[in-house]
Amino acid sequence: MDIKNDVQQQFGKSAASYVSSTIHKDGKDLQKLVQMAAINGEEELLDIATGGGHTANAFAPFVKKVIAVDLTAEMLREAETFINENGHQNVEFKQADAEQLPFVNEAFAIVTCRIAPHHFPNVNKFVEEVYRVLKSNGQFLLDDNVVPENDDYDLFYNTIEKWRDYSHFRAWKKTEWLRMLEMTGFEISEWHRFEKTFRFEPWCKRMNLPQSEMDKLSEHILGASQKVKDKFRIVIENNHVISFQGEAIVLKAIKK
Repeated sequence: MDIKNDVQQQFGKSAASYVSSTIHKDGKDLQKLVQMAAINGEEELLDIATGGGHTANAFAPFVKKVIAVDLTAEMLREAETFINENGHQNVEFKQADAEQLPFVNEAFAIVTCRIAPHHFPNVNKFVEEVYRVLKSNGQFLLDDNVVPENDDYDLFYNTIEKWRDYSHFRAWKKTEWLRMLEMTGFEISEWHRFEKTFRFEPWCKRMNLPQSEMDKLSEHILGASQKVKDKFRIVIENNHVISFQGEAIVLKAIKK
């Protein structure tokens, strides 16, 4: 599928920048994800779309084993280097598609996925696969960027994300996530909303956006309605976009 090729190409050339990305390595959402998990130390955990390996790294000290999967080989290599440098010996790495997981039914006590599903072209299939590989009463810990319920805000955010990163598919509304999970058979036991400040220039450069496209994207944001600018807390200085604010949800869903 072309979209998945886009993901591999985009993240292949950006892999190292994701390991060092402040939003990915230091976010309070990652701390919350770990705090929400019920862990006794005997669990095998699957981290889907591990990216720079931050989630796998955070959980490795607390569980028996982590299997970190990603669609992009370059990402896996960067994640493995990062996690090995932190001294964790209980993490395995495997190239795999989030929508076609190469694992047997009910293989894991915990599945995690952080800041990734907005790249998945068939997110319902991803949710079904998570449900399949989880043990009964297993925990799904999800963390991803979302959009407001208002359709105009939804359109604005997904437009600028796709412009900045052609591998972006869709950030979903909070209600869409709740519906997808409950329709699959999960029960939502806990969820939190996080505000995320994106600094425009590093946000663009992390995906190697050419300067000409950065300028066009900046003009698009500058031309947004005041309502949109207020909603996304867009900071403008000397007619340049400095930052804007998005949101994410972090939730725990139980397989029933």
